[in-house]
Amino acid sequence: MAAEDQSASAELNNTQADPAIAGITALPDSSSKKPAKKAKTPANTAAKASEKLAKLGLRKDMDFVLHLPMRYEDETEIVSMRDASFRGGSSVQVEGVVTECDIQYRPRRQLVVTIADDSGQVVLRFLNFYGNQTKQMAVGVRVRARGELRHGFFGAEMVHPHYKIVNEGAPLPTALTPVYPSGEGVPQALLRKAIANAMTRVNWHDTLSPARLAALHLQDFESSIRILHNPPPDVDQHSLIEREHPAWERMKFDELLAQQLSLKRAQITRRSKGANALPLVGELSNSFLLNLPFSLTKAQEKVLAEIRDDLREAFPMQRLLQGDVGSGKTIVAALAAAQAIDNGFQAALMAPTEILAEQHFRKIAAWLEPLGVKTAWLTGSLKKKEKDAANALITSGEAQLVIGTHALIQDSVQFKKLGLVIVDEQHRFGVSQRLNLANKTEAGKVPHQLMMSATPIPRTLAMTYYADLEVSIIDELPPGRTPIVTRVIDQNRRDEVIARVQAAGQEGKQVYWVCPLIEESETLQLQTATDTHTMLAEALPELKVGLVHGRLKPAEKQATMEAFIRNDSQVLVATTVIEVGVDVPNASLMVIEHAERFGLSQLHQLRGRVGRGAAASVCLLLYQGPLGGTAKQRLATMRESNDGFEIARKDLELRGPGEFLGARQSGEAMLRFANLETDQWLVDKARNLADELLKNDPITVAAHLERWLGYKEEFLRV
Repeated sequence: MAAEDQSASAELNNTQADPAIAGITALPDSSSKKPAKKAKTPANTAAKASEKLAKLGLRKDMDFVLHLPMRYEDETEIVSMRDASFRGGSSVQVEGVVTECDIQYRPRRQLVVTIADDSGQVVLRFLNFYGNQTKQMAVGVRVRARGELRHGFFGAEMVHPHYKIVNEGAPLPTALTPVYPSGEGVPQALLRKAIANAMTRVNWHDTLSPARLAALHLQDFESSIRILHNPPPDVDQHSLIEREHPAWERMKFDELLAQQLSLKRAQITRRSKGANALPLVGELSNSFLLNLPFSLTKAQEKVLAEIRDDLREAFPMQRLLQGDVGSGKTIVAALAAAQAIDNGFQAALMAPTEILAEQHFRKIAAWLEPLGVKTAWLTGSLKKKEKDAANALITSGEAQLVIGTHALIQDSVQFKKLGLVIVDEQHRFGVSQRLNLANKTEAGKVPHQLMMSATPIPRTLAMTYYADLEVSIIDELPPGRTPIVTRVIDQNRRDEVIARVQAAGQEGKQVYWVCPLIEESETLQLQTATDTHTMLAEALPELKVGLVHGRLKPAEKQATMEAFIRNDSQVLVATTVIEVGVDVPNASLMVIEHAERFGLSQLHQLRGRVGRGAAASVCLLLYQGPLGGTAKQRLATMRESNDGFEIARKDLELRGPGEFLGARQSGEAMLRFANLETDQWLVDKARNLADELLKNDPITVAAHLERWLGYKEEFLRV
C-alpha cells in the first residue's frame, strides 16, 4: 500500500495480544476512502491482526522466523530527480519537498502530489487513497518515495509509490530491505516488526550438529536466518536475490530434509500396521492372463511382478503406478485385483468421474465376469434402489470387485473383506478421501493400496513429494500404436479445420472437438461447448454431432458416450470430462479449442484419447492470438513431443509442482524455497540424511520436524 511505512495508529499496542505481534504499530488501509465510524480498541485490532497473520500460517515465533523474504528492495540510495528521469521503467528512490497536493477528478478521482528537489520534480499519483493522506503530504513536507518511474503526460511520475515522511538528512538504510509474502490487510511494516519481535524470543538451537554441517558444506541456522532477514551491507546482492547465497542453501536444505523426514516417517508408520498378505496367484489370475487377446509388454510384466511381491507382504502396499497415456495401466490394475480375489478378498477401484469409472467398469467387468467374478457398480447418480442393491452385494462379500466414484467412501458402504484399494487419477482425490476408502476393512488391518496416474511424474518430483511411496513406471507403449501428429493452428483457419472434420467423418472416422467452457463467460470470451455443438451440427448436416459435458445428467452422458462408442455419432463435442479413460479406437482426429488456455499435462491427456487404434491420428490445437511466452512454449512442446515424461518435465518447469500433486497434501507441504529444477543436488543430500537420521537419531528428527512443519505434518502422514 502507498503509505505502508507510515505508523498512523497504534492498532496493535496491546500486551495481551499474540506475543509475536505485541507492541506492533499497525498501518492505515490506503484502499479505504472513508474514516472508520467506530473507534477501534487495542484489543480487537490486535485480535484482527493475529487472525490475518494466522491466515498466512503465522502463529508461533518460529513461523515468523521462517517467513522469509520473497524479494529485496534497495533503499540504500537516493537518486536525484534529474537522474531518475533517465531511468524510466525502472524502480528508483527519490526525495523531495511537496510543492503541490491536490485531489483531481479527471479521468477519475485521484490524489496527485508533486515533490521537488534542486534538480527537478516527480509526480506521485494515487488512484486509491485515504483522506488523511492529503494532510500527511501537505505542501512543505519532505517525502521519500520509491517506485517505478514512468513518463506521463505531465512528466516523470510514480503511480502508487511506497513512501514515508522524513526529516531533512534522515539516514538511509545500510542494507537491502526485505519484502515478505503477504495478504490482504497485512502491510510489510507489520510483518517486519512481528518477525523482529519473534527473533528476540525464538530458540536458535541448530537441529544439525557442527559435524553434519561441515560434511554437508552448509552454514549454521541462526546466521543464515539473520542474513536473510537483515542482509549486511557487504552481502553479495545477486546471490541473495537469486537465492543462490549459502544462507538460502541452508534454508532449502532444511525444508527438503523436513519433507523427506515426514514422508519417510509416514511410510514407516504405515508399514507398522498390519495388512492381509495375498500370496496366492491362483486360477483366476492365470485364466485372466491366458484369455487376454494380447500379450503384456515387458514394462507391464515388470510392474506386475513388483505389485505381486508387495501384495504377498503382511504390511500394506503403498505403490504409485504411473505411465503415459495408453501404456496399459488398467490391465495391470485388473491383474492386481484378480490376485486379491484369488486370496478370498474384495478389491475396490475408485475413479474421480463417472465417465472414467464407467469406462473401467465396462472394460474390467468384460474381462473378469466371464471368469466368474461378481462385480458391483456404485456411483452417486444411482437410484436409491440400485444403491441399496449394490451395498448389499458389497456388505455380504458377494461382490468381489467394486468399481465406482466418491460414492465408495460414503459411511453407508461397508465391505466384508476388503484387501486391495485401487485409486485412479490419485492426484484428483484429497488425502482424507483416499484414507476413508482405506479404512473400510476389518479392525487392525489396512488394505493394500495401488494408486494410478496417467500424468507421468518427473523423477525430481517423485523423489521429493512421493518419498513415502514405492513407484512403478510403465515406460513402454503396446505394439501397434501409431504416433499422433500434432498441429498448431490459428483459429482464423477454423473453416479449414471444419472441412477436415467433415472429410474424416465421411471416411468413417470419428472426431473429438474439445472446448474449455460449457457456457458463455464475460471474463473469458471463449467459444463454448454448447455454441460449438450448434455450429458444427449446422455446418456438418450429414454427420451426427453429440455433446457431452459435466453438467449433463449421468443418464444423458452415458447415452451420448454409448452412441459415440457405437459410431452412431461421428463427432463428439466435449469439455474436459473426456480427459482420461475414454477409449474409442475409431476416433482418430481431435480438435482442441483455445488450446492456449490448457496446461501441458491436460493437453497431453486429451490428445491421448486418439491414437488408440491402428489408424493414423491427428491432434489440432486451435489457438487465439496473440500468444504469451508460456503459451507459446506449451504449444511448441505439444507439437514437438509425444513423450509424456518429457512433457511432464516441461510442465513442471513452466507451472511448478502443484499441477502434479493436486490435493495430495492439501497445499500445506508445497516447497516454499527449494526449486526442483535447480536444487536437485540438495534433494539427494536431504534424502540421504533423512534415511540416516530416521535410523540413528530420533531426537533430531523430532526437533527438525517440529521446527519446520509442526501441525502441518498431519497432511503428510496419511
